Amino acid sequence: MADNGDLETAFDAALKLVQRAISGGLTADDGRPLTDKLGQLEFRLRTERASAVEREAVDPEWVQTTIRWVVEWAPESDLTILAALGRIARLKSPGVS
Repeated sequence: MADNGDLETAFDAALKLVQRAISGGLTADDGRPLTDKLGQLEFRLRTERASAVEREAVDPEWVQTTIRWVVEWAPESDLTILAALGRIARLKSPGVS
């Protein structure tokens, strides 16, 4: 089971990176602004953070789906958000040793 402090810390770190990317005007590899995608990701992270803290576990399906979605649009030049999602994915869920 993941510790709530670990859950909160991992999600907060990811949220901080997303907020930094929004304020920094992160763009896709083709130059398109990613403001909408980053806003959606921020919402998804906030929603899952609340659920994960409540159940004391990260939903592995949520992580997998979210990572795949972010890979579709995240620029190859900035993988920090994907790394933060990887940190969330590595948190142990109940029954996982």
